[in-house]
Amino acid sequence: MMRTQRRQRSRVPYVPPGVALDQIAERAWYEGSAEHKKTPSFIGQPKPRRRASMCPPGLDRETVTGWLRSAIRRGMVGGLWEGGFPRLVWHRVGETVFEGRLVNSGSGSYKGYPLRTNQWPRALKATRRHG
Repeated sequence: MMRTQRRQRSRVPYVPPGVALDQIAERAWYEGSAEHKKTPSFIGQPKPRRRASMCPPGLDRETVTGWLRSAIRRGMVGGLWEGGFPRLVWHRVGETVFEGRLVNSGSGSYKGYPLRTNQWPRALKATRRHG
């Protein structure tokens, strides 16, 4: 039996013409997801999903919402746009790139998780530190 291939997400930054990123950033917020947590957090008890990447413990909603908004302002967004929000958002912290994924286009809420190096958007691979 053949395994179904997962559809690859487009990890190429894309902003449609005429979009005001500052306005979108102000409305976006980090909701989070228990499926990417190993320890209790502001979301509640962890509910890790098999094969889901795990976020570092201790991250708070305010910090991650700040990362999300900063990434949107810088145009580190891609995928389809839904309800005026980009489906995907990327932010780098040191040697870790986090991907935010839109979970509610009506409210502008996102969940996020760290990416493996081979999943990084090209725009962030170019800035990868060497040595």
